[in-house]
Formats: sequence, C-alpha cells, structure tokens
Amino acid sequence: MKRRIIMTKKSCTLVTAVFLIIAGLSSPALAQTAEKVLAKMIKAQGGKKILSKTTDMTLSGSIQLPQMGLDGTLTMNQKEPDKMRMDIEVMGMIITQAYDGETAWMIDPQSGYAQEMDERTGKDMARNALGNDALLNPEKYGITYTVKGEEAIEGKNYLVLVQTFKDGYQATHYIDPDTYLIHKSKGLTVNQMGVEVDTESVMSDYQEVEGRTVAHQLTTFQDGVEFMSLVVTDVSFNTGLEDTIFQMK
Repeated sequence: MKRRIIMTKKSCTLVTAVFLIIAGLSSPALAQTAEKVLAKMIKAQGGKKILSKTTDMTLSGSIQLPQMGLDGTLTMNQKEPDKMRMDIEVMGMIITQAYDGETAWMIDPQSGYAQEMDERTGKDMARNALGNDALLNPEKYGITYTVKGEEAIEGKNYLVLVQTFKDGYQATHYIDPDTYLIHKSKGLTVNQMGVEVDTESVMSDYQEVEGRTVAHQLTTFQDGVEFMSLVVTDVSFNTGLEDTIFQMK
C-alpha cells in the first residue's frame, strides 16, 4: 500500500544532495563528433565488452554536507538498464530513495513510510537511474549530444558537450581530452526550498575497479557554493542484485 507523508526541510535537503551525487556518478557523455569519440569514452570507462556485461553495481562511501554541518554514509545500488536505489545514513537516520524502472519513491526516516516522488523529482530519478546501456545505446533512450567546442577550467581546455534527454532536460559535461573521462557536469535542480538552482559536480580520483574506471571523489556546488562531497570507499559489480530491493513496499 502506498503511503503519503509530509517531507521535512532537512529531508528535502538530503534528497537534493542525493540527486547531485547520482548525476555526477551516472551521467553518460560523448565528446567531439559523437560517433568517433563515443568509442573513446567507452574505452576509457573499461571498453564495450566489459560495460555490456555489467549487470549491476554497488557503491558505498562517506558524504559531507558542509552547509548543514552533517557527515554520513551512502550506499548506491544500480541495476541495468534503469533501476537505482540510494540509502543515506545521517545522524542515525536512513533516507532511502529508489527507482524501479517505472516508479520513483522514497522513505522519510522520521516516519518510516514510503511515498512516490513528485513528478519533477521522479523524472530526475528516472534519468539518473540509466546505466551503461544508455551509454552504449543512447538512441534507445532518446538521448542526443551536441558538441559546443572547448572551455578552459583552471588553465586547461575541456571538451564541452550538451546532453539532451527525451524529456528535454539538458546537462553540460566537461570532458578531459587526455583521458575522455568526465571532469565536471552542470545542470539544474530544485533545492530544499523548491527553487531551481545551478549545480556543478566535479569528479576526480578515477581508479580502475574490476576493469572499469570509476571516480572515487565527487564535490557538488549549488550556485557556486560547496554543497556536498562524496568519497567512494568501495565499488563492486555483478553481484546479482534482486529487482525487489528497488520496489516500493
């Protein structure tokens, strides 16, 4: 049975932080002229053979929310092609949010009840739940890319790519031309007050895990102010995640 709850301001803030994490970790991007550089992007992340055989991923780490003065832990589960679950523990409370391929939902720790997300937040969750299949076959998901030249960040030029989803949402990615890995992603999100704000997620400390290249540090900014940081401590693949963990109960 679906239950409705009223979100607190602190809970909404943590939900916003989670979406910034997801966007940074799971947004696929192309570079230069799409077809040629897509192959370079795929190779940089581990290669088509490895990525196509990836059925699921579990990632865990520590998070900091400096504006709120909070520290916590995060566990993210993603299953191909479009399922995701996030569990954040802060101050002894756990916030869960997930997308099962059709429905986006969350559990507020103060009530313990589950509810469907609002339409805007649900669309964000659905986009961010897309996995490797969306990188390997973007046309299946109505995803297109436009190359916008280069832009200098701290003295280095990065390839600028605008990613457009089928619902019209756009994100801008800055790709390192030396590695073809994402350095920074920009987009819009709604903050805890319901106001649309500019967000930036900067990715670093890329490491190889089971043949795949994964960012182990991510820092997110809202309107230029540091909002959240994530340090990844563990990543595993193909552990046989069940569909049931993504379903609302």
